[in-house]
Amino acid sequence: MLALLIVLSLLLLTAYFREAPGGRLHGIQRDFLTVVTPIQDGANKALKPVRDMFSWFSNTLHAKSQLAQALKQAEKLRRQLVAQQEEQRSYRELLALTHLDRLGVGDYRPVTATVIDKDPNIWYSTVTIDKGESSGVQRDDPVINAEGLVGKVTQVAPDGALVELLTGSSMGVGARIGTSQATGLVQPKVGDPNDLLLGYLPANTQANAGEYVVTSGTVTPAYPSLYPPGLLIGQVTSVDEESADKSVNVTPVANLHDLDIVQVLTAAPGSRAANLNQLAISLPPGRQAGGAGGEQLASTQVGE
Repeated sequence: MLALLIVLSLLLLTAYFREAPGGRLHGIQRDFLTVVTPIQDGANKALKPVRDMFSWFSNTLHAKSQLAQALKQAEKLRRQLVAQQEEQRSYRELLALTHLDRLGVGDYRPVTATVIDKDPNIWYSTVTIDKGESSGVQRDDPVINAEGLVGKVTQVAPDGALVELLTGSSMGVGARIGTSQATGLVQPKVGDPNDLLLGYLPANTQANAGEYVVTSGTVTPAYPSLYPPGLLIGQVTSVDEESADKSVNVTPVANLHDLDIVQVLTAAPGSRAANLNQLAISLPPGRQAGGAGGEQLASTQVGE
């Protein structure tokens, strides 16, 4: 029967396509469409409410599923927000406690000075400023500009002072990577006058290019200046894989080749900053206030 129907369909199709548009088969097709089309339209209109109902149920179920997912996501975000707020609260408490025993920029009196002379060699390791002892400037006072840490005062006259820049051969600053509490020592990179090296870091210290390096606020006997914590020094450029210990390459943020105006962070006699500075100077080798083990090693090596 199936074979007969297939053969009959082929014969009818062949005859349909061969006859003229006004032929008998074309007429039957037109009559069939005339009868079927209204029935099809009526059926479509009659079944439309049913289709709409099924579509409504489908959309409702889908919306409920999306709502359930949204509620789960909202609950997850709420838990994360609560955890973050708790971490921030704990951080503020720890920060408040930390400020009880650490120096800040507010413990110093800034003295604005103009750079009147620069070392003529390519290293630019020292500059001379027009403020000195008469303005309260003392040896080992930190020197900054609008960008970050510049160096420290090494020689003082009544109306002027010599500032050794971060790239100076005898410079060393206790520092840390901004996202870490691990403390190391920033020193000039040998053979490159424009770069610094943050060395003596713990072996597990994580460092990524672009992270900021700031002063740690620690002190060592070889480097008695107490730099306030959080002064910007530079940015990590890469990890030094050739170094024997954990160290990273750092580019200074301050343009040391184009210094015009700087500020000296002075400490008045008898102030907390001045007293701690004197304590640091008086520390015997091998002991330091707040220093890290890496800094102690660095101080010993430099002293040698």
